[in-house]
Amino acid sequence: MIAYKRVLLKVSGEALSDGAGGINGESVKKLAQQLKEVADCGVQLGVVVGGGNFWRGRTSTDMDRATADYIGMLATVMNGLALSDSLTTLGAANKVMSSFAIDKVCETYTVREARRYMQEKKIVIFAAGTGSPFFSTDTALSLRACEMNADAIIFVKNVDGVYSGDPKTDAKAVKYDEISFDRIISENLKVMDMTAAAMCREYGLTAIAIGKDEKNGVIRVLKGEKLGTTMK
Repeated sequence: MIAYKRVLLKVSGEALSDGAGGINGESVKKLAQQLKEVADCGVQLGVVVGGGNFWRGRTSTDMDRATADYIGMLATVMNGLALSDSLTTLGAANKVMSSFAIDKVCETYTVREARRYMQEKKIVIFAAGTGSPFFSTDTALSLRACEMNADAIIFVKNVDGVYSGDPKTDAKAVKYDEISFDRIISENLKVMDMTAAAMCREYGLTAIAIGKDEKNGVIRVLKGEKLGTTMK
């Protein structure tokens, strides 16, 4: 029994890298295999991909912020294409859709077409963030989830859920099994940016944060197992 039928998954750019930046073929293949396994369970799957393995616009303090953010969006397109190629090699039907026109390499995103592809059980890779600067891929995830009428969004994080502080530096940090978006916002917890959290709260989205080292974590969540932290 699948608990969530239509899901959007946040994939960081680092998941496509070997830790040294850029794209690592084996890392991409491993991720693609996991996504294919999820889609093979009958889940309608969308993926919002980051670009941090190439570029982080918010750390580019000497550059105009809008320009830096556009470079980051282009990085997500490169990652989306690499992921798409690996999925295709594995026999998983998929589409890359960019938030702004770049039609020589992938389709321009529209709500209607993206919904149709998901209904056809194609894995939809949402690239280029929201298409506008000053918004993170967390916000893109929340926005696309609303537009796709998703049942849930899943963050695969470096830690195994949401904590009261950074568990790597704070020995007293407490892990939450469930937490409200009100509390995430009021305590400024770093599971997602505040714009994304506010959107999730306003539109009643369910979000789940799990650890990247959790074996078969996404599939287990989709089958209803309680992992990580559920946010509502």
